[in-house]
Amino acid sequence: MAEKVTVLGLGVMGLGMAQNLRKAGFDVTVWNRTAAKAEAFAKEGGIAAGSPAEAAKGAKVVISMLADDTACRAAWLGEDGALAGMDKGAIAVESSTASPAWIEELHTAAHTFGVRLLDAPVTGSRVQAEGGQLVFLTGGDAATIEEARPVLAAMSKQVLPLGPVGSGAQLKLINNFLCGVQVASFAEALTWIERNGLDRTTALEFLKTAAPGSGIFVGMSERMTKRTYEVNFALDLMRKDLSYAQTAAEAYGVPLATAATAEHLFERAQQEGFGEKDMSSVVEVLRAAKS
Repeated sequence: MAEKVTVLGLGVMGLGMAQNLRKAGFDVTVWNRTAAKAEAFAKEGGIAAGSPAEAAKGAKVVISMLADDTACRAAWLGEDGALAGMDKGAIAVESSTASPAWIEELHTAAHTFGVRLLDAPVTGSRVQAEGGQLVFLTGGDAATIEEARPVLAAMSKQVLPLGPVGSGAQLKLINNFLCGVQVASFAEALTWIERNGLDRTTALEFLKTAAPGSGIFVGMSERMTKRTYEVNFALDLMRKDLSYAQTAAEAYGVPLATAATAEHLFERAQQEGFGEKDMSSVVEVLRAAKS
């Protein structure tokens, strides 16, 4: 009999993760706040549940991939929350990009329910989720990580143990802070190039191979120049992550001035209606500004 795994949240990331679990032979039950997405997954061979608690019942591993702390808290601890439905000794995996404060709260609650917790946010976006090429940044007990590894491996190219619960959230926010600042600075640089008379193609080809060049530089240059903003990583979520990163760093006496500046730019883009588009669409706010 196939092992049951539950996925809470079928957004840009969660859907690809659930599909890869099913392909790997797991018995996958899903829950999504918008039931239609779960019902569509059920037609592909999965099972749709009406609540997180129902979805979690009997699952060895329950994975959450949700938008923010508020959504996570509702799914795990709310009325019909997943923890209440889980068997004692089961493994809860928080893969959402969440605040360290929420991870600490969830860890305490999981212990109360007799559930083991891994905080395991991922690097990668829609393409990697669909292709099973994520990296899990994993905090938790080493034995629990090894027990969950076959499940995590079905969705990823690497499961990276980092230390105690909370370690994953810390490194994920550092990662997204660095990404968000790069996206904002590239949007500014591209707008500068477009206004100063340089040949855009020549300038970008040079910069790709110069010191600023990186994978995110290449990806952003393509999306921003083509102005194609299909969601790979939603702008709303990057703004949220930059906010969480500042709070997390401040706890260690590290003010993230560059994150604050980048967050302000993403906030402007939200106000202009780009929140649900790819984060690369932040460049449009700068393009529209008067020179």
